[in-house]
Amino acid sequence: MGTTQLESVPEPKYWHLRTVLSEALDSEFSVGEILPNERDLAARFGVARATLRQALEQLELEGRLQRRRGVGTTVAPPRVGVAVGPEQHAWPGAAGDDWQPVDCAAAVPPASVADALQVDRDQPVHVVRRSRTNHGQPVAAELLYIPEQSVPELSAIDAPSGAARVRAVLRELHRLELDSRENAVELGSARADDAKELDRLPGAPVLVVTTRYLAGGRTAAISVATYRADTCRLTFGDSGAVEIDEGPQRQAS
Repeated sequence: MGTTQLESVPEPKYWHLRTVLSEALDSEFSVGEILPNERDLAARFGVARATLRQALEQLELEGRLQRRRGVGTTVAPPRVGVAVGPEQHAWPGAAGDDWQPVDCAAAVPPASVADALQVDRDQPVHVVRRSRTNHGQPVAAELLYIPEQSVPELSAIDAPSGAARVRAVLRELHRLELDSRENAVELGSARADDAKELDRLPGAPVLVVTTRYLAGGRTAAISVATYRADTCRLTFGDSGAVEIDEGPQRQAS
């Protein structure tokens, strides 16, 4: 077979530089370390600054670098890992859960969530907010919707607000026997509130993981977790499960 037009196109200079820079990140820099300025990097690798910027932007998209205002370009931490396969069988807040409680309030959920929870669309539910960080950087935000019928013994006196109320709600939820959990994963764009919490611009690519928890033959809770797309990697194991695995560890020089 002859060479196709696409195969004959030479590799762009910025892409070759991206490969060289990626190897340098693995061998010479550690997580959180600030890279030299663009002028010094361009001189080191013998390229124009425009080519360097393209390579840096590509590595940022891949989650290898982070550009932080007032700080500069730093080496990003490893990709965060969270399994969303069917073998996971635990309530949110169980042992090994990496989420941190933020707050909890009564609010009317989105119509689709209300329908899934089998509550009236104007009926408030417990909305738990949790966050997840990696090396001190925000990587995910979660909204967990729990109807009153799932936590009937919850007392407002015991946990009036904040993280304490989150723990109280989850503790009551754990009293139910979990039948199963179902997961759905889709790509999306960060809304204004998600973007602010994740330190991204509105419209930035995100990965949305929706989990439905079933107990007693009904949906007992629904989680909508929004991950920064540059912190995740999807892999498919032998079991058919979908996982978001950690990327390669950065090596210190």
